[in-house]
Amino acid sequence: MNFRQVHLDFHTSEKIPGIGSEFSKEQFQKALKLGHVNSITVFAKCHHGWAYHPSEANERHPNLDFDLLGAQIEAAHEIGVKTPVYISAGLDEKLTRRHPEWLRRGRDDRIGWEHPHYREFCMNTPYLDYLIKQIEEVVTNYDCDGIFLDIVGVRVCFCQHCVKTLLDEGKDPYDEANAAELGERVYAEYCRRVRAAVDAIKPGLPVFHNSGHIRRGRRDLADVDTHLELESLPTGGWGYDHFPLSAAYSRTLGKQFLGMTGKFHTTWGEFGGFKHPNALRYEEALCTAFGAKCSIGDQLHPNGRFDEATYALIGAAYSEIEEREPWLDNVESVAEIAVLSEEAVYNYYGSSKVLHSSGADGDTGAVRALLEGKYLFDVIDAEEPLDKYKLLLLPDHIRLDERLTKKIKAFTAAGGKVLATGESGLDFDDRFVLDLGCEMKGKSEFRPVYFRPKFELDALANAAFVIYEQAYDIEAKPGAEVTIERENPYFNRTTFAFSSHQHTPNDPSARFPAATTGADGGYISSELFSEYARKGSLIAKLLLHGMIDRLLGEKTIISNLPAQSVATLMDQPAESRLVCHLLYASPVRRGSGIEVIEDIVPLYGVCVSVKTDRTPKKVYLAPEMTDLPFEYRDGRVSFGIEKLSMRQMVVIDY
Repeated sequence: MNFRQVHLDFHTSEKIPGIGSEFSKEQFQKALKLGHVNSITVFAKCHHGWAYHPSEANERHPNLDFDLLGAQIEAAHEIGVKTPVYISAGLDEKLTRRHPEWLRRGRDDRIGWEHPHYREFCMNTPYLDYLIKQIEEVVTNYDCDGIFLDIVGVRVCFCQHCVKTLLDEGKDPYDEANAAELGERVYAEYCRRVRAAVDAIKPGLPVFHNSGHIRRGRRDLADVDTHLELESLPTGGWGYDHFPLSAAYSRTLGKQFLGMTGKFHTTWGEFGGFKHPNALRYEEALCTAFGAKCSIGDQLHPNGRFDEATYALIGAAYSEIEEREPWLDNVESVAEIAVLSEEAVYNYYGSSKVLHSSGADGDTGAVRALLEGKYLFDVIDAEEPLDKYKLLLLPDHIRLDERLTKKIKAFTAAGGKVLATGESGLDFDDRFVLDLGCEMKGKSEFRPVYFRPKFELDALANAAFVIYEQAYDIEAKPGAEVTIERENPYFNRTTFAFSSHQHTPNDPSARFPAATTGADGGYISSELFSEYARKGSLIAKLLLHGMIDRLLGEKTIISNLPAQSVATLMDQPAESRLVCHLLYASPVRRGSGIEVIEDIVPLYGVCVSVKTDRTPKKVYLAPEMTDLPFEYRDGRVSFGIEKLSMRQMVVIDY
């Protein structure tokens, strides 16, 4: 899988004339070279349903008079650029009015024709046969380097085909559980048929099914893909929190993966929109810092002519990736902490609570707090082994059944520690199954509450700090250490009892345990990871860091880097070296829901210490090949960087 990819959107209305009329092989190749691109996903079929090649299984776009797909593949291959081929699987707008009975329906059976948007097809209809023929035609007729199938996934559908299927099985088609179970079967059959169709022509050809999010805890869904493409446009609704979380999980699955951002100021379909080159440089650096390869979304003009300003922008990022590739490939993450994902556990228990990129705020808050604290971590599901980690985080909503309890107890028996928050660590009878130093009494009647830590904080003097999310009443076990105490407000705010503008102040006359440690780890009696995701309060992060430090012990990376920086460590065993990625850029909010990166502020006098049991032979900057003075003492290699301007890779040969 290549490092420098472009996903070239080409969703083009039949009402636009001259499709591909300005395509030029020379200009196409010039743009790819300008962008330092070595793989480009080109279109066989778009969301409007049109083919961009001669077709018997579909219809060529009415305003296209030549084989655009074939011309693009030939031009790219001529200069050594790979060409995976895109096929819109779930959407085919031209077909919607011809076969509305094949469309996915909600319980109310409505389609919503009046809105200008695409409508999705159900794979439990004859549409699947229609789609498979299109896939077979492309794989047979073109030298494609893979197939990208878009807008697919497990769907709940109440179309008449799905209703009939369940009625024929003697089931209530409007029962949510029945509909969900059928959705799983339909998607599995779709994936089976796609793989069989492709392998009958070109065995092993890479195939990826895109649903916009890699669902944590659904390894069965990832297993149908030969690789993973993590769609994560920071300005397109995903935000800058999404990619690190998704990548930290995806890299545990044993597949090659890439991070997909966009050149747009906003998101897909934005013609004439550009982000600052520094934003794209940072996003691609972030991909590689997490062990991913790179993809940048672009949208080709209907006339087929590449926008050279776009490829100059892409080249600003990809030229830097190209010269760093020797230190980026075949790497393994070094991690000391595992975050057992809320989303993964929801899926483990069969819940569909989290279906896209939001909804598990405990995961988001955990990753944000760990990144800002320069802890090394992976995000894991219930299947991932725990033996490589020192500390396991259970964020907010991780109830433990017998199987998970047995696995985690084996981890703590081997010396690992656990930090649980909220209702995590409890069984389904509200009892802690691990020794975290306390017993559960129930949810607190007060909200908010106030936490007063018994340890020193990095940035604040001690006080009673407001905690907004749900708190829990606990009782410390004999001999347990109480690390944080709680004070309640005088009363909850109601119509007839309120004080000041927001919430009632703390009542300092009584204190209760809020966090404890026991033989197996620690517990914080609030949904503090979700609090950090939703509120971003400094105190939430400081309390989490304080508890993590007590349980983890010595960190792998110690530095003087600021909170918004990123530090990761990759092992490249085939080259006998560690690669430490250091990044710094600070997104700012502009407009409604848009985070941008523009100015890069350099950091000076950066000091880093890395814990490793491998004796370092040499420490140097890559790709500059500048040797760095270093000291190796007590299992730590320490070095300094005079200037860090957005990104730096430090290589430790061992």
